[in-house]
Amino acid sequence: MPDADLTYLADTAHVPYGPKSEEFIRGRVLTIGRHLAEVGCDTLVLACNTATATAIEALRAAHPDLTIIGVEPGVKPAVASSKSRRIAVLATEATARSASLARLIQMHAGEVHVHVEACPGWARRIETLDPFDAHSDPHFAAEVAGKLLPLLDTGADRIVLGCTHYSFLATLLEPLIAGRAELVDVDTAVARQVARLASHEAHGNGRLRLLSTARPERLHAALPALGLHRLIPRIDGAAQQIHL
Repeated sequence: MPDADLTYLADTAHVPYGPKSEEFIRGRVLTIGRHLAEVGCDTLVLACNTATATAIEALRAAHPDLTIIGVEPGVKPAVASSKSRRIAVLATEATARSASLARLIQMHAGEVHVHVEACPGWARRIETLDPFDAHSDPHFAAEVAGKLLPLLDTGADRIVLGCTHYSFLATLLEPLIAGRAELVDVDTAVARQVARLASHEAHGNGRLRLLSTARPERLHAALPALGLHRLIPRIDGAAQQIHL
């Protein structure tokens, strides 16, 4: 949807959500959803596994007139493609303990063994743009290997990225699993779902409005740091801070 007008709102003042309580996360999602609805957004993408697991039902109940799309770990495609019948899900603490993930596994796993691995601090590292490659931070690289290699040793051949932040760790994860497993992400599937359900919003000026609850200038810095150079020409003015 290159011509769609997009609003990106980062709850920078309160992330990461992973260590937070479900009540707190739900409150933030409802507050942000209300604001986006008030400024005219017709389609909301809850681009966070933790927020989706905790609050998407409440958000849909509060805004039945809006199209609301969440992000869930790719357990279903991982189960379908696994040859060893063992998969692993990397997730934040909140997603790892959520009833939503438990239901997802119960619904799709069948006889496939699913190991859920909580990864404290990984999302914050992406949020703060700390170095996350093997050369810049060998200690973090060792931590990642310490999480991943035991999962591979148990025979897991699909590693599900259960947090949208973890997509940016792919260059660190892929060499560790090469020849033994595959990463499973849902970014493309979510994009296709948005394009299908929000086709009426596909026509605009292709503008990207950046909003943040703290340190809005970091959003501009994040785009090149995360390899999202192609979005820079779409930015409509300076990122703005909002108080929610």
